[in-house]
Amino acid sequence: MLEIDSSDLHINDEVTIPLGELQFRFVRSSGPGGQHVNKNATRVELMFDVAHSPSLSDAQRGRILVALKSVIDGEGILHIESQSTRSQLRNRLGTIERFQALLRAALKPRKKRRPTRPTAASRERRLEKKKRRSAIKHMRRDPDE
Repeated sequence: MLEIDSSDLHINDEVTIPLGELQFRFVRSSGPGGQHVNKNATRVELMFDVAHSPSLSDAQRGRILVALKSVIDGEGILHIESQSTRSQLRNRLGTIERFQALLRAALKPRKKRRPTRPTAASRERRLEKKKRRSAIKHMRRDPDE
């Protein structure tokens, strides 16, 4: 389990984000749960300003903005929510763990694709399929043509 008391979040060897850059919002969870749901704000929303974070270089910022564009709003703020448990602390820890995993995946360098040529057998199969398809279409034609 993660400790909230630590002052920095270790993402990878190059990136460490201070906990002070993360903002948390607590609201009431939805769904069943009776009186507990009605009284306690256990749903946690973590917000991180990717666009203006001093902990990220321009290259890292750009990579994160592209990789996580589905969870980053128009102002460059990353939103992660959790309401899976009845405990605010566990939901908070869950959002922090997901935040770390998302950033780690977004900052992971992608392997460069090495272009390959089709094999002789695959080229032959492709041409054979084209000939079969052509024959089928040829059989559909009017005999007068």
